[in-house]
Amino acid sequence: MTLSDIQCCVIIPTYNNRNTLRRVIDGVLQYAQGQEVIVVNDGSTDDTVSILAGYGPRIRVLDNAVNKGKGFSLRKAFAEAIRLGFEKAITIDSDGQHLPSDIPLFIEAARANPGALLMGSRNMEQEGVPGKSSFGNKFSNFWFKLETGLTLPDTQTGFRLYPLEPLKRITLFTTKFETEIEVIVKMAWKDVPIIPINIQVIYDKNERVTHFRPFRDFTRISILNTWLVTLTLAYYLPKRLFRYIKKKGLWKIIRDEAVKPGESNFSKAKSIGFGFFMGIVPIWGFQLMVGIPLSILFRMNKVLFLTAAHISIPPAIPFIIYASYKFGGLFYQNSVQITSVENLTLASIHVNFVQYFLGGTLLAVAAGAVGFVISFLLLSLLRQRH
Repeated sequence: MTLSDIQCCVIIPTYNNRNTLRRVIDGVLQYAQGQEVIVVNDGSTDDTVSILAGYGPRIRVLDNAVNKGKGFSLRKAFAEAIRLGFEKAITIDSDGQHLPSDIPLFIEAARANPGALLMGSRNMEQEGVPGKSSFGNKFSNFWFKLETGLTLPDTQTGFRLYPLEPLKRITLFTTKFETEIEVIVKMAWKDVPIIPINIQVIYDKNERVTHFRPFRDFTRISILNTWLVTLTLAYYLPKRLFRYIKKKGLWKIIRDEAVKPGESNFSKAKSIGFGFFMGIVPIWGFQLMVGIPLSILFRMNKVLFLTAAHISIPPAIPFIIYASYKFGGLFYQNSVQITSVENLTLASIHVNFVQYFLGGTLLAVAAGAVGFVISFLLLSLLRQRH
């Protein structure tokens, strides 16, 4: 099985990696034929140009006049691969950390999983892995799971096999290291299967040159994740939940989550109580945006949390606001009073905002505590019978 059998090319973005570039290209050429190797010279200032010239027609070279960034180079190579008619593209870094001898693993996996995005999975616990790389990978894995609902062991690897067809329908905006995060999140949103592949990795401090600038690139990645999380909460998470509920049925999902093993009654009741709290606490419009990340951070049952948080469905909102105002009146009262739900208006809420906000917060705490106690007792009874 060769690259041509799966209509695949190999993309090598490079910037000032003269120490390792030849070794990487020579290794890739053992598995590639013709011009299946696309090297993007991202404005290198060392002798990269002469190194690439030595390969002649055996490789296809794309040049950036000045350094544009890894993401820009990848996007340029993807466009070229699509133009040439390839269906897949393997990307491999030119700094020598990846071994071209692992390419057959990708070919075999691509044959077994057509249309999937294959992610090289490094052993981040092995000796020699820089501490910042291990931390950065865990950080990236967390945000990827939050944005897609999927768990991957290595989201920062540059050794991947991309299906090119989905890329035709995806718009990418970033141009630096964060592009590799943007593309896998957006592929996950397009329901492209993502499969990890165990690979080898070498970190040679004497040879390897990294162009990752911790402060600047970490800031870029953080801005990207902020935007992706916003899109997730506003659209993609509700979309996933709606499809899942439609497929399985709402009440069956709730029942199964309530009785399934693997979680203690305390943990399930905590999720329900927290859901009641977030559904009532007076931060309207941001309740789920705050609550969902916290439920993930504290490893709560997301289904039970979201079910309980929907205590604030639209018909119930006026009654919750009125109850919040009345509850707050036990501790604080303004001169203008709200006497019924009928005279509950935005103007009256504004005048009595302190009373409402205090009451809403305390009511949320009380509802969360009551919800926790009642659900704990019911779960203890129901799960014992189950």
